[in-house]
Amino acid sequence: MKKIIVPIAFFILSATAGKSQTIIPAQYQELVKKLVASLPKEDKPSNNSSAKQSESLIDFAKSMLGIPYRYATSNPKVGFDCSGFVSYVFSNFGFKVPRSSREFSYAGKETSLENAKVGDVLIFTGSNSRIRRIGHVGIVYSIDENGIKFIHSSSGKVHQVTITDLDGHYKARFMKIVSII
Repeated sequence: MKKIIVPIAFFILSATAGKSQTIIPAQYQELVKKLVASLPKEDKPSNNSSAKQSESLIDFAKSMLGIPYRYATSNPKVGFDCSGFVSYVFSNFGFKVPRSSREFSYAGKETSLENAKVGDVLIFTGSNSRIRRIGHVGIVYSIDENGIKFIHSSSGKVHQVTITDLDGHYKARFMKIVSII
């Protein structure tokens, strides 16, 4: 008889112990409901969050104005070449982007100048606009009634990170624009 009672008692104790751990007293159920209700809601990506991210990206890029141009470099302590600057800025925000200007042609989603947004990447030829081969990149800095301005590391006269209008020389060199954000 003892052999039967011990397993039955063990079974009953196990069943009631398991059940007691899953039932929460009423006062704690209310507390749990309030805590769950106060948790922040998950943000869904929106144009507004994309705009905020673009603004942060541009503010970060702007903090590097004046850093000298340096070929094949992506280190703010030493200098930047054009793609080194763009990849450094985007990488700081967790985007996996190419390191060379030519590879930016395959990054993100191609768009048009009419649909450009702040934070998009402009892709240009090298310094000779007649040779239609990618050789320079920059980030759309602003768009207004006067046109598009972009921030880039220039190997030209200024030889540093600078903001330039997309007109004349650069308009002739323009090849495409891609959205990364």
